[in-house]
Amino acid sequence: MAFNEKLAGNIRKQLKGTKGVLEKKMIGGLCFLYQGNMAVGIAGEDLMVRVGPKRYEAALKLPHARVMDFTGRPLTGFIFVGPPGTRTAASLKKWIALGFDFAKSLPAK
Repeated sequence: MAFNEKLAGNIRKQLKGTKGVLEKKMIGGLCFLYQGNMAVGIAGEDLMVRVGPKRYEAALKLPHARVMDFTGRPLTGFIFVGPPGTRTAASLKKWIALGFDFAKSLPAK
């Protein structure tokens, strides 16, 4: 699966200088990991955000968020954010922060 290169570039800009970040092609797109744990990624035109089980329901209520179900089944703890939700640097920054907040709560791999 191809992924939005412009979105990838915008994520890279926001994460520049952040220690512990690894960029890796996986699950049909591009993922950004923090200490080995996925935080955010890109699948096609959508941003994938790992919000965790506790923030899952609240995150789904945010604008442009929807269930991450590319396998045909919802993946609890992960959401997709449609392109309108990542158009500005400020909105992208909020989504990245949400993903990294959860990844930072996990033990390093």
